[in-house]
Amino acid sequence: MKNCNKILALAFAALSLAACGDKAHIKGTLAGTPGRDIVVKQLEVNTYRDLDTIKTRTDGSFRYDVKVAAGQPEFIYLYYGDTRIAALLLEKGETATVQADTLGTYTVTGSEGSAELAKVDQAYARFIADLQAHENEPAQMTRDYIQHYRACVKYVMEHPFSLTTVPVFFERLGDANIFSQTTDAILFRQGADSLKTVYPDSRYVKALEKEADRRMRLLDLNSQLQSATELAFPDITLPDMKGERQSLSKVDAKVILVHFWDATDAAQKMLNVDQLLPLYKEFHGRGFEIYAIGCSPEKPDWASTVLAQKLPWINVYEGLGAASSAINMYHVTSLPNSFLIVNGELSTQPLTGSDGLRRELARLLK
Repeated sequence: MKNCNKILALAFAALSLAACGDKAHIKGTLAGTPGRDIVVKQLEVNTYRDLDTIKTRTDGSFRYDVKVAAGQPEFIYLYYGDTRIAALLLEKGETATVQADTLGTYTVTGSEGSAELAKVDQAYARFIADLQAHENEPAQMTRDYIQHYRACVKYVMEHPFSLTTVPVFFERLGDANIFSQTTDAILFRQGADSLKTVYPDSRYVKALEKEADRRMRLLDLNSQLQSATELAFPDITLPDMKGERQSLSKVDAKVILVHFWDATDAAQKMLNVDQLLPLYKEFHGRGFEIYAIGCSPEKPDWASTVLAQKLPWINVYEGLGAASSAINMYHVTSLPNSFLIVNGELSTQPLTGSDGLRRELARLLK
């Protein structure tokens, strides 16, 4: 019985030690503030959540522990009133030492990520101060913004594997993003892909990846809208089975069937075999091509169907559902749905089943 008690005691101690280990420690001094409140906040990507309020001791010193999981550093910010007195990026097991004053000037030691984040935080503070100093000089404010934007671009490119780039990517000026250009999507994509190799479980990286996806869709849509002024149909560029991007505008055929479909629907899979394959075999040699967009929610469903049915035409994948730029551009409200492009122009002729399509192809491809 005594042995059992010892084993249980040791197990409990081990669990307690493990729980205590999933923390980072903050200690520091806020000059001239005995018994004052410091608010501890945690970054939630682009908002802040209050964690706690702590009081300084008689000498202005303070301590606080933050739960931090391995491989998932946390952004923690300390506020005295409305003034941010420290910005911290804490790894599990670190002890960050902060020396701050009530004006927002601070230094951090003991945490490499926090020391680097302090540079980012202070650069942003200087930028805001410059704008305020030049509020009556619009031209100089513009120069201040351009200079800061370029500094942000340089920073994220020079620190691809540092989480300190996350707050840089999400910096704002009022209601606007500092990274406000459409082409900034490429920087977001590169930043998310790089950070994911180091911090695959970080919620900050996952949020950055989500934002990168959103911006890349907007970039793609913008590109398609620009090309649409030269084309008589909305262009689509999506990856095929090999991951190579295939553009609808590059398809060399007199008649193209743009076909939206879902591989998880049995009827739509049968449509490939019973209707489209016979038409393709009959008319492909006469200038007919199919550009089929798989809209299945899961990519493996689409890929396995394409392989199993040996579909010979151009097969690309777009699994974003209602968020798909291709679906939105062609105003697709249900699946399957098809459109004809004839000699580079989107046909207004309605498609009435396989027989109607066969008659139309026979007429066009004499």
